Amino acid sequence: MILGPLEEELTKARAAYRNRGRWGEDDVLGTLNLIDDAIRAHAASLVRRGRSFSLAQEFDESGPRRGDRALLPSRAFTRWDGPGPVYANEQAWQARPRTAVTGDGDSVTGVGRIRDAFTGRGVLLDVGRVVGDARGELPDGFAITEEHLRDTVEAQGATSSVRRGDIVLVRTGQLGRVRRLGAWGGYAGGDAPGLSFTALGWLHRTEMAAVATDTWGLEVRPSEFAEPATDPLHRIAIPEMGLPLGGMWDLEALAQDCAADGVHEFLLVAAPLPVTGAVGAPVSPIAVK
Repeated sequence: MILGPLEEELTKARAAYRNRGRWGEDDVLGTLNLIDDAIRAHAASLVRRGRSFSLAQEFDESGPRRGDRALLPSRAFTRWDGPGPVYANEQAWQARPRTAVTGDGDSVTGVGRIRDAFTGRGVLLDVGRVVGDARGELPDGFAITEEHLRDTVEAQGATSSVRRGDIVLVRTGQLGRVRRLGAWGGYAGGDAPGLSFTALGWLHRTEMAAVATDTWGLEVRPSEFAEPATDPLHRIAIPEMGLPLGGMWDLEALAQDCAADGVHEFLLVAAPLPVTGAVGAPVSPIAVK
């Protein structure tokens, strides 16, 4: 899929999917506002068997960023990206200027200030298993469109329907593949399956609270644009929609269990580490079924 000129598509997406001001001018939660107490209470009622799954990758020198452990790079662990790290026309979430994030971090929308909100109904969309090959894996460069997401919901059944305030987890199978092959290769920053820029409409329309994948960067790599484009989906989802994005989530064991029992919804507790001023932070998510 080759999309039109980058700036033209970004301009149209900003106008179509903007949430700025929706929850007040001083809002720091973005789409996490969509998770209310009733949704959290319902999520707790989804626990039937008491089976829990850690969705965090191990953080050590044998991972995707070998040798980087002492430096604690933000792209070497399972994480959430909050409203601060990506800009649209030099503006972050709520039209805050780029200069608002200084060497001391983001004191207003840093992930430490929104950590309480990441608990609710989790939904696994195992696109790799529904759309991918016999191993349940998508090839690098595969763009997951709205049609693929909707087909996955239909194939998985009612428990995977995406509702207002859900935290949606999209499995591509890439993490399982690199583990199976025993080599990380370009997992950190290289070509990868991921969400298509065209899926932004679905992300916005479903009113999900957050979305995460098992890849390093969430969106498809290389870009779908004919011209060079760095993280175009991020440039709309974070500063315009206020949608937290997660990367490097380990969804393999959870996916196997969901395929076995046919239940793709669960209680998800996924608070990021409250690093003061951090625009992104490690998370050790737990899904309970």
